[in-house]
Amino acid sequence: MEFIDPELDKYVCDHSEIEPEVLKKLNRRTHLNVLQPRMLSGHFQGRVLSMLSHMIRPKNVLEIGTYTGYSALCFAEGLAENGKVITIDVNEELEEMVRQFIDEAGMGDRIFPMIGDAVEIIPALDEQFDLVFIDADKKNYCVYYDLIFDKVRPGGYIIADNVLWSGKVLQPYETLDRETKILADYNVKIHNDPRVQEVLLPIRDGLMIARKLN
Repeated sequence: MEFIDPELDKYVCDHSEIEPEVLKKLNRRTHLNVLQPRMLSGHFQGRVLSMLSHMIRPKNVLEIGTYTGYSALCFAEGLAENGKVITIDVNEELEEMVRQFIDEAGMGDRIFPMIGDAVEIIPALDEQFDLVFIDADKKNYCVYYDLIFDKVRPGGYIIADNVLWSGKVLQPYETLDRETKILADYNVKIHNDPRVQEVLLPIRDGLMIARKLN
């Protein structure tokens, strides 16, 4: 997941907004107590997500893949007045920790965690979303995109994380493992979708940003 020189990465982080205290605490708790802490958005990517949210000023955000709640808190920073983040995760073991940090950040009335299978939950959601963040099981990335597309308003954004998959997407397609093929297929799917404007940013493990045209 490291694509730039460590010293340059440190310079970038040192000259980006300081990580808010509650997120710094959540970052540390995740690394100490939770498996696969690299799944956390972290300081730099978190500030990018917060900046995007402030730019978009979303009323409704849908996050697919809560993990420990770091990215949900980042998106909540830029919500429009009375806006909300719905965040879905299948792992109920982390729910208590997620809710603890949502409350500590004073976002209990803005972030609403849901536990369950996103494939089943999404069709039942009535909201129209200004921003969707896909950061869950990779095998369903294309499924999630298709499920949420009609629920995104024209001009809304769909952001998918981990689309560079530690750079493995550069390998010949026929040599790729199953998960990497799925992510490579996702990138091609978005790039070839005439309904969106897209840009793939090499931030951390890759963010594919798609803006719905109409």
